[in-house]
Amino acid sequence: MKIEHIALYVNDLENAKQFFIKYFGAEANDGYHNLRTDFRSYFLTFDDGARLEIMTKPKMEDQAKVLARTGFAHIAFSVGSKERVDSLTAELKADGYEVISGPRTTGDGYYESCVVAVEGNQVEITV
Repeated sequence: MKIEHIALYVNDLENAKQFFIKYFGAEANDGYHNLRTDFRSYFLTFDDGARLEIMTKPKMEDQAKVLARTGFAHIAFSVGSKERVDSLTAELKADGYEVISGPRTTGDGYYESCVVAVEGNQVEITV
């Protein structure tokens, strides 16, 4: 068994698509648009075959995103080396994204950083 994909609702679908393409090398499909409901989505595929569906629809409601809550907390990307974690974290910070931790080695041995990225959602960058 494997996870087929993870889905993320966003308000700005095109901006979210460009974020994952620019920083994580995603490839996007041509997109889907349901004319009746105005639901739109893209499937983003990453080098290892993992897929993320980003979606939007009219009248989305933003909920407060706090770290101490139930539900999905973040999406993590393995970028292959400590040097790549460092350089990507620096690039995201220079582009205005908030780095909330790291780069650092965590208590459980991960070398990672955490960034508040697409519409307040947390992205973890790890080796």
